[in-house]
Amino acid sequence: MPLHLYDTRHREKVPFKTIHPGKVSMYVCGVTVYDRCHLGHARCYIAFDVIYRWLKQSGYDVTYVQNFTDIDDKIIKRAQSEDRDWREIVDENIAAYYQDMDRLNIQRANHYPRCTDYVDHMIGIIDVLIDKGHAYAADDGVYFDVESAPDKYGQLTGQSIEAVRSGASGRVEDQSGKRDHKDFALWKAAKPGEPTWDSPWGPGRPGWHIECTAMSLDHFLNEFDIHGGGHDLRFPHHEAEIFQGECYTDHAPVVHHWLHNGFVNIDGEKMSKSLGNFWTIDEILAKIDPLVLRFALINAHYRSPIDMNESLLKDAERNYSKLVDMYSAMVKKLGDAEPVNLPHPDPSSSQPLSKGLGMLELMGEQFAKAMDDDFNSREAIAKVLTALREMAKVSDSGLEESDHHAFAHYCVEWLEETAGDVLGLLPTREEILEPKEDPRRVELAEKVESLLAQRSEARSAKDWETADVIRDQLNELGVVVTDTAEGPVWDLV
Repeated sequence: MPLHLYDTRHREKVPFKTIHPGKVSMYVCGVTVYDRCHLGHARCYIAFDVIYRWLKQSGYDVTYVQNFTDIDDKIIKRAQSEDRDWREIVDENIAAYYQDMDRLNIQRANHYPRCTDYVDHMIGIIDVLIDKGHAYAADDGVYFDVESAPDKYGQLTGQSIEAVRSGASGRVEDQSGKRDHKDFALWKAAKPGEPTWDSPWGPGRPGWHIECTAMSLDHFLNEFDIHGGGHDLRFPHHEAEIFQGECYTDHAPVVHHWLHNGFVNIDGEKMSKSLGNFWTIDEILAKIDPLVLRFALINAHYRSPIDMNESLLKDAERNYSKLVDMYSAMVKKLGDAEPVNLPHPDPSSSQPLSKGLGMLELMGEQFAKAMDDDFNSREAIAKVLTALREMAKVSDSGLEESDHHAFAHYCVEWLEETAGDVLGLLPTREEILEPKEDPRRVELAEKVESLLAQRSEARSAKDWETADVIRDQLNELGVVVTDTAEGPVWDLV
């Protein structure tokens, strides 16, 4: 079937139609670079990476833009608290962002604009909005007048502007130049000690919402195909973008398809620093393999919330190991010889090889069908796992050497096209044939070996209390120890 996606604005699955045949323009809201990325960022950018990969696999020429918010209240506060230049913090966290995304095998977007490079463009848009009666200047900045375009309110969330009016009781924020509590800032007047830019309304800096309108329209002019981001961005950020973009361009819709990924919870609770369950990507990757985390996060539909817990990670690790083990086994059977011709795929055949090829062909078709159904990566992974079982059956059926060699070629290509190119879950062939030692293991080796030596001495002395303390220390490092006749053997959990 043709690709269908769930459009937040329409609240249903719709056929994917591009503005220009064969081309896709996609903008995804990026991070505010005041700190290291966290698990929620990993979920978002892995989800849109899979979408990006599938669009390209489907033959589209995709232009993918993802921004960096490199000036805002959090960045300023961090710079002030650390007595550092705000630009230093921005550059440091952008470098960390690329490092985190690379480890998760997230392909780079085509463009990564920074909002501070677009301040003049934002000023131009704000000026036009004022001229058109959609914005007004106040002592503390410039605000968008939501009542100037009431028909655009609630397009992503379904909120009614009439209900908001009736419940507002005329309230307006204290210390604000807003005329109405629904209005939002386009420009913020300068405050002491903050970075500022000159504007027709005095020195200041742009509001958060206007930056994405400026950057997306700069890359895509009056309209583009896909705008993505986390579920929490629907309101106010993305609805503000609809107001700004459509009122500025007099073009509707500016965004043809809105996509939003679901939240990540930790053991049933929303992730937050106050609850002590907040993980940066760097922190979680110190404990688990990056591609195991990627597997866990895409083994759910991108719109569904994920409850990250130990059981989910163990399940991901087990199934990811099955995938890598099969891929490794097949890669090692490739050899240098050209593969012989394989029999016709037939899932109803009594011959194991022909039947297995038929089942793999069927799984490939169902994989594509799942991805065309709103990028259903969970169902796509299920087809990959079924394919692994078929590969194992055929491999264990007593094939001739030449058939086994040819079948390995087929399986490697099948896995690379699905689990590799689309889901981004495979190591490279070079990594399989020349494996590198896990950097986490290298980092911990000296400390673990020292603890194991102390543990052995304690056990020999029958000092079980000390041995138990050392065992707990090893567990905290994510190390599991197996005692063998040759001595203790350790591995990472």
